[in-house]
Amino acid sequence: MQIVIAGASGFLGSFLSAELVRRGHAVTALVRRPTSAPDESSWDPYAGTYDRGVIESADVVVNLAGAPTAGNPHSARWARELRASRITTTQVLARAIADSDSTPAFLAGNGVSYYGDHGDEVLTEASDSRGQALLTVLARDWQAATGPAVEAGARVCVLRTSPIMDRRSPPLKQLRLLFKAGLGARLGDGRQHMAMISLRDWVGGVAHLAEHDDASGPFNLCCPKAPTNREFTDALATALHRRALVAAPRFALRLGAGELASEILGSLNVRPAALEAAGYRFKDLNVRAVLQTGLG
Repeated sequence: MQIVIAGASGFLGSFLSAELVRRGHAVTALVRRPTSAPDESSWDPYAGTYDRGVIESADVVVNLAGAPTAGNPHSARWARELRASRITTTQVLARAIADSDSTPAFLAGNGVSYYGDHGDEVLTEASDSRGQALLTVLARDWQAATGPAVEAGARVCVLRTSPIMDRRSPPLKQLRLLFKAGLGARLGDGRQHMAMISLRDWVGGVAHLAEHDDASGPFNLCCPKAPTNREFTDALATALHRRALVAAPRFALRLGAGELASEILGSLNVRPAALEAAGYRFKDLNVRAVLQTGLG
């Protein structure tokens, strides 16, 4: 297949590109600069410009573009860039697909923050979206931006991604350093569920969706059993041969995390029901397996 990826140079995009090439697919990266290789194509999402021939010849278009989630949660500019970078790129690609004659499939990045805090309730792709937290509202609008492709009849998969636990990237990169320094702590009472996934299962799951023409709709990219924050804290401390007996108080987390406090203290007991129903078999089923792979 011919697969076009926006955000191919990012952490997830680079690993996904390599896996798709390994599987025998041709990958073209959309880049926001003059092209320097035959497998690149220039585009400017803010100007709405792209090579129509590249989209026309694609079997699948993947959007992983967007400003980093890590940033200053008290900054209005950071929040605007976070939102614009995701929604604008999704809108441009969705319209490009709708305007094409070939109507390639669209795998559109998103996040499990879509659901909002549901406490202990088990969440599948059929669950509702609640609340007005920054990333929850963003995820709803981000998904809505795929509308032109959906209306044009394209196969659209919304990639509701949970935090990737890998030593080379946030959040595990920073948490590993904190825990090794003896500063590991549960967040609040630690009862909130934390959805997460290993890098190899995220890459494997997305590649699976790219290759299966019958897969469409939202897909939770998370391990099958979401741990609580207490379970995650204990598992990471054990894996790093450290102790984590203290707790970061909720008021301090709300003060320090600003707009992202709800992401830290909210509970997302998410299950990858649709991805499993589509035939993907997870390699890392729970927090200990995810961390063993992520730290290995």
